Amino acid sequence: MLELAILGFLYDAALHGYELRKRITALTGHVRPVAESTLYPAIKRLEKAGLLARETQPGAVAAPRHVLTLTSAGRQELHKRLAEPARGDITDENRWFTLLAFLRHLDDARAQAGVLRQRLAFLEEPASFFYDGERPMSAEELDDPFRRGILTIARATSQAELTWLRATLASLDGSHR
Repeated sequence: MLELAILGFLYDAALHGYELRKRITALTGHVRPVAESTLYPAIKRLEKAGLLARETQPGAVAAPRHVLTLTSAGRQELHKRLAEPARGDITDENRWFTLLAFLRHLDDARAQAGVLRQRLAFLEEPASFFYDGERPMSAEELDDPFRRGILTIARATSQAELTWLRATLASLDGSHR
């Protein structure tokens, strides 16, 4: 998730580490705050892999700043990660939102639709947070008001996402006919 966010934000613009951290935190910080001790090793890994380049620029007031840019290999890697997401990128809501934040960088509407169809298929699978043996339980079956609340909120969120997915897929399908 972190590497995808780094690649995605640098696809948009060259950034220095502080600005990159602010943008990633704005996207994912409510779930997983981004610490410098996590961000900078990830940047170094991507740089070592040839996906990022670092340029030193003079600072406006203080010390020189290191500005990060995406290399052509980095652009290719981002496109690959967007077009061929891991199962966890589809099923984990936080990873899904990170993927979705940069899916526009995948220029092919068919490829975008393919990713959305994976999410649609996942959301259409019968599921619950609570089970009676192997059978998923619905909110109406639960006596516990808190668990019933979890399922009620999850159902509303899923319905909103399903509506959006179907409308967006119809739009994407229409754009490449």
